[in-house]
Amino acid sequence: MSCGGSMSAPVCLIENDEKGKLFVKKQAKDILDGIKEPVVVVSVVGLYRTGKSYIMNRLAGQQSGFALGNTIESKTKGIWMWCVPHPNKKGHTLVLLDTEGLGDVDKGDEKHDTWIFCLAVLLSSTLVYNSLGTIDNTALEKLHYVTELTENIRVKAEVSRDEDQSADFMRVFPSFVWAVRDFTLELKKGDDQITSDEYLESALKLKTGSSAQTERYNLPRRCLRNFFAVRKCFVFPRPANTQNMRKMEELEENDLDSEFLEQAKTFCRYIYDNAEPKVVSGGRTITGTALGNLAEVYVEAIRSGKVPCLENAVVSLGKIQNVRAVEQALESYMTEMLSMAQLPMDPEDLSNIHKVAEKKATEVFIAMSFNDNDQIYQQELMGKIHNEYQDMCQQNHEASLMQCKEVLREVFDTLEKGISDGLYLKAGGYRQYRDKLAQLTNEYRARTQSQIMCEEVLSMYLKAKEEIGNMILQADQSLIAAEQEKEVQRLKNEILEQRQRGLEEQSRLQEQAFKDMQRTHDEHVNQIIQQMEREQERMRRDNERVLEAKLREKETLLQQGFQKEAARMQSEIDSLKADMNKQETSQPSTMSKVVDGIGTAATLFLPGFIPKAAGVALSWLSKLF
Repeated sequence: MSCGGSMSAPVCLIENDEKGKLFVKKQAKDILDGIKEPVVVVSVVGLYRTGKSYIMNRLAGQQSGFALGNTIESKTKGIWMWCVPHPNKKGHTLVLLDTEGLGDVDKGDEKHDTWIFCLAVLLSSTLVYNSLGTIDNTALEKLHYVTELTENIRVKAEVSRDEDQSADFMRVFPSFVWAVRDFTLELKKGDDQITSDEYLESALKLKTGSSAQTERYNLPRRCLRNFFAVRKCFVFPRPANTQNMRKMEELEENDLDSEFLEQAKTFCRYIYDNAEPKVVSGGRTITGTALGNLAEVYVEAIRSGKVPCLENAVVSLGKIQNVRAVEQALESYMTEMLSMAQLPMDPEDLSNIHKVAEKKATEVFIAMSFNDNDQIYQQELMGKIHNEYQDMCQQNHEASLMQCKEVLREVFDTLEKGISDGLYLKAGGYRQYRDKLAQLTNEYRARTQSQIMCEEVLSMYLKAKEEIGNMILQADQSLIAAEQEKEVQRLKNEILEQRQRGLEEQSRLQEQAFKDMQRTHDEHVNQIIQQMEREQERMRRDNERVLEAKLREKETLLQQGFQKEAARMQSEIDSLKADMNKQETSQPSTMSKVVDGIGTAATLFLPGFIPKAAGVALSWLSKLF
């Protein structure tokens, strides 16, 4: 579990405050904030005292953890959370949510139960419904919460009256697993053996007719069939005798029924292998941090008396996540730069460190960012990284200038003293001055050859000595006029050549800056395209999963004689196919828009880089001479 640490025991995620309103517990939120990797969220719901907590402990690989009770009182209150490293998916965390038992007579708050059920649906990628006995009409009537989902959850902020919402719900709702406990019947239909999945689908078969009684009978079945594209069923025999059932936490595996143990292992394997990472609208996979923020967004909507809306939640979550993504990505960049950069240093080496740091920072941003469709926050990050890198380059210039200044003073100290003492104002003094200047120049270059400002500093120094050199030349009576004229020209040529070296040095810096900016552009574009491809692939898979479910449902309706409903389902299938085709054809233009947006952002940063760096260099040089 990335940065989140391993939890030794569950903690409460959501409970009621003193006014009876739900709220997210800070301890659990802090734990989720530390999980930077994708999460697979498995929730269990069901009537109280049906053994929900035990199967969640099995999923956690533990005998105990989530509280078990041995009385008729509901043991779990609110929603409890246990985060463990995923046993099969590397780089993922398995988040187990154990919910308060529904239908507790002492609680007497039906709306509270409805919200607990809705939150389990909204937060999970796989929903386990736990019940006792058999899947009969009574069991389905007790699952009436599923019939209220459309009243208590909205996928879109605004929906037209004739718009089919079932596909939207199917895309974002979790897979559904019905765990039937203490099952004593044979899995047979007539004389034929059937699977537990066939048993579930048989129980969800609709009745023909249009009476109120038939509608009541069909409603929970139709909701399960229309909202959950993936449905699975497991039947568990009684795990132990009545006496041992009262002390389940204390029992060893050899005290449990062998058939129960085998089915429990099969159940866990299925969850480990098939439960998908949690995603929201648009195929966006969320991390533990995002899950904690999402829980707060949903709970706040419930507290304020609103219906939780997935579309609005994604917008709210995007704002929260993207601000933090920029902050943490920038922090990652600065940590990397400050730990690796030892100023002054070669600009190319600093650029390579910047490349590594920026790549890591971009990865941090991409992992945390959410719904940044217009790349507003990514462009903000690019700007901030650019500014920090620019400041680092300026610091490198300043450090190089200071070091070159110090070396220049040390090296040319003897020359300066000779000038002050009038050592060169004599016959033959110019040649002595010229040779000394050449010797010290070579020594200076040898000591500063790795410094970016060495030639610029030397150029300014030699320019400042031009007048002194001419004065010494004029005072040297050993040179005839022609020789003096020749030396004057040679001195001017040397100064021009040195100035050219300084300009070439600055040109290399400018070229490096443009390379850095191009590399920044390429890195951000590559990262975001990879992210978009992952999201589009997940959307494609979700659409195909929904399409397959609707095609199966249409065939089932036809087989069972529901011609009108089958025709309506075909209309939904056609609408879904049209949406899928529209998404497919819009992908290239979306990619192009992203590339253009990032490219525009990159060009905005570069113009100020070189002038600012050059201005800093010149202001320092003016202090030297």
